[in-house]
Amino acid sequence: MILKGNQRGGAKNLALHLLKEENEHIEVHEMRGFISNDLLGALNEAYAVSRGTKCTKFLYSLSLNPPPTETVSVAEFEAAIGKAEEQLGLSNQPRAIVFHEKEGRRHAHAVWSRIDVENMKAIQMSFDHTKLKSLSRDLFLEHGWKMPRGLVNSEERNTKNFTHAEWQQAKRIDKDPKEISTAIQDAWAISDSKAAFTHALEERGYTLARGDRRGFVAVDIHGEIYSIPKKANVKTKLVRERLGDEKDLPSVTEAKHSIANNMLPTLQRFKEDVRAKALHQKNNLLSERDQLIERQREERQAFLNKQEKQQRQEALRRQSRFRPGVKGIWDRVRGEHKRIQQLNEQEAKQALEQDQRAKDQFIANHLVQRRMIQHRASVLKQQFHEQKRELRSDIIQFSEMRQSSLEARREEFKRTRNDGDKQHRSRNRGPSIER
Repeated sequence: MILKGNQRGGAKNLALHLLKEENEHIEVHEMRGFISNDLLGALNEAYAVSRGTKCTKFLYSLSLNPPPTETVSVAEFEAAIGKAEEQLGLSNQPRAIVFHEKEGRRHAHAVWSRIDVENMKAIQMSFDHTKLKSLSRDLFLEHGWKMPRGLVNSEERNTKNFTHAEWQQAKRIDKDPKEISTAIQDAWAISDSKAAFTHALEERGYTLARGDRRGFVAVDIHGEIYSIPKKANVKTKLVRERLGDEKDLPSVTEAKHSIANNMLPTLQRFKEDVRAKALHQKNNLLSERDQLIERQREERQAFLNKQEKQQRQEALRRQSRFRPGVKGIWDRVRGEHKRIQQLNEQEAKQALEQDQRAKDQFIANHLVQRRMIQHRASVLKQQFHEQKRELRSDIIQFSEMRQSSLEARREEFKRTRNDGDKQHRSRNRGPSIER
């Protein structure tokens, strides 16, 4: 989720802003560390405490915005706020959490007092935007959400150390030339030798290799080739001065072969991870299903017992309308008994119909609950099969890359051997004799 935070004063204005009725639903979810139970009073408390210091921006306000299509639970919001609090150094500070809902989207706001009351000074908020951006990236990766381009880090991790979620994210993001240049320029800037540059490129998902015509090149995980001088924006002479001779580097063909060899075990690990995760989710859903069925059986039996008890009581009430003894005989003579009998039959029929409608609605609610679990099971099954197909496609791609590189190496070996044989025959033929 996108995290945006800033230091600020203006307790009253912030409280009124967070309680604006332009939102469809507003919930003050938590008030921690304040005497007052209302938001305006709490933030005014923070202002009163700040008067004992020179701090004018005594509050830290953080907004948490999940992707528009994602539904985030309260527990997940609280976990994100807790991580942000720890990163920002605001642990155990007075805090308020407010939820807003509008147009089908839910987001959260957290507000802390920055004043450390024991030392009566404001907590320093160093590099808060950098920390929040890093945490935001982690949250996108943790939940497997598509990451906005603004959060993409140019210092990409070595693909051999990716998690499956990170691998999927890396595939979703189409690199543009600027991002590729930035990654290679970053690697060049922090390196002072061939070994350091090789390592820095590997950390960003590239392999340093010997090009056919361009000297030093970088090969990415998909086998694409990039000129180091061009992408790093440095002269070829400077590249050679820092990196030395490229003859001991692998050729592009060898680099592709090495990349494929490294990626295939990684993709196999992803397959096992996906299978294990799917099994875990399936077992959890089966357990949840069994618990739901057991609970519904108990609820249904209790509902039927309640209906049966109510029916007996109503039957007794209707029966009590018939008067006993002489009065009852007199009711029969004047037709009152028959009228009561018809009324009881009519009410009994209406009661049975009403009970049946209530029972139908009760069962319909149970069916909705059960269908929700079934839908989740279907979605998880579909996701599992899609991930399997995607990984199978990736494995085929890298297997073909490895095979094509092997064939290219064989052709290169044959060509080198044939050239050597021609030179050997030429030397053994000796000088021609003119007649």
